[in-house]
Amino acid sequence: MNITIHSSFLPHDDPEAALGFYRDALGFEVRLDVGYEGMRWITVGPADQPDTAIVLTPAGVMPGTTDDERRVIVEMMAKGTYAGVNLSATDLEDTFDRLQAAGAEVVQEPTDQPYGVRDCAFRDPAGNLVRIQQAA
Repeated sequence: MNITIHSSFLPHDDPEAALGFYRDALGFEVRLDVGYEGMRWITVGPADQPDTAIVLTPAGVMPGTTDDERRVIVEMMAKGTYAGVNLSATDLEDTFDRLQAAGAEVVQEPTDQPYGVRDCAFRDPAGNLVRIQQAA
């Protein structure tokens, strides 16, 4: 069996702010930008990895999500406790400097972790945790 990761989903609450972070600051390419009933689903990913993507979705739109669940999702996003993604970079320090210069919210500066990786962390405009580790 050969299974790979194709797409991961992260919520957004402002598509233009999400593009500013994922496209402009991180340098991901926009692969799809789909609008429906006033909402947008934006698929982004590294240009050199066409089979791996992050789909930025409107918050709380999964079928069957109740109004109460949607409220909790929005509250958790505002606190930065709802979703996240782990990335890696060949030059962690440069990536950190570029994101910080772009105004991204720094959660953790580059740090050697006791479990063997060097990483840093940011919050995207929707509050999602974005951890970036030094590629091996």
